[in-house]
Amino acid sequence: MRVLVTGSAGFIAHHVITRLLARGDTVIGVDNLESSGDVTLKQARLTHLESVTGAERFTCHRADITDAASLAALFRHEQPERVVHLAARVGVRSAGASAQSYLDANVTGFLQVLEQSHAARVAHVVYASSSSVYGAGTPPPFAETAAADHPLNVYSATKRAGELLAHTYSHLYGLPTSGLRFFTVYGPWGRPDMAPLRFLRALREGHPIDLYGEGRMRRDFTHVDDVAEAVVRVLDRPPTGAPPYRLLNVGRGEPVSLRDFVAVLERHTGTQALLNPRPAQPGEMDATWSDSTALERETGFRPRVSVDEGLAGLVAWEQEHSRPPPDEPHEVDTVT
Repeated sequence: MRVLVTGSAGFIAHHVITRLLARGDTVIGVDNLESSGDVTLKQARLTHLESVTGAERFTCHRADITDAASLAALFRHEQPERVVHLAARVGVRSAGASAQSYLDANVTGFLQVLEQSHAARVAHVVYASSSSVYGAGTPPPFAETAAADHPLNVYSATKRAGELLAHTYSHLYGLPTSGLRFFTVYGPWGRPDMAPLRFLRALREGHPIDLYGEGRMRRDFTHVDDVAEAVVRVLDRPPTGAPPYRLLNVGRGEPVSLRDFVAVLERHTGTQALLNPRPAQPGEMDATWSDSTALERETGFRPRVSVDEGLAGLVAWEQEHSRPPPDEPHEVDTVT
């Protein structure tokens, strides 16, 4: 297939593209390489993709998905058959981020992707949502049938808005869409602003680790290999209902407290952490917990990499790829 992947320099996209190329697909990447994240890391991911199996079938276009004219021209020229939409303004507390920046990328940008996918008669749009849409008051484990109408931060609200936009396009135009609610994704090539790599590098450098919620918050940590496998399996199975729309959780289904998460890192690094318990920050959920029954029913797959196995691999990868963190400070993001 010809698959257009937005946010192609990103963490999850890196692993999804690797799988698509390995099985023989042609991948058209789109990324604006904007500066809110670690641009050096984004470029390193793209460089690494040049070395993987099938790299000759990958092209990356530097473009902004909010630019309707540029995106329309790209769709006309490349004629993708399916779309994996992973571009987003990420994180619940990114330093210096404005509410407008989240709305621009996550709502306006996604609207343009849906509009061009409809115009190009794309066979299936798979897009990234987030476990954070469940917000307050959702009984665990979280099921897709929950209302998800009490978001706790602007990021979560924009992700829920994206789900509603997708439903509208599926209803009005018959565009098949699948929204994947990712639960705290971690692994090699991950975001340095998120807890797993920040904790690991703090251990390596002997710095204190701020544990918000005093370390009692629980997250359903899900390994990126499982996430990439889920994305590809869902991509191959467009929804067939009326409308052709669905939401699926992608999570391991085993919440782990931040204290226990650090303890696993301590064991794999042989290092004692310096812990700095702090109160929970506004916009944070106390716990996330995925019910991935629907994903397994639809695809025959359920995330299976344990935190112990996943962190062992992350520690090994970080040792090989260790480099200084970005100059600008970032708050720890544990939600997406």
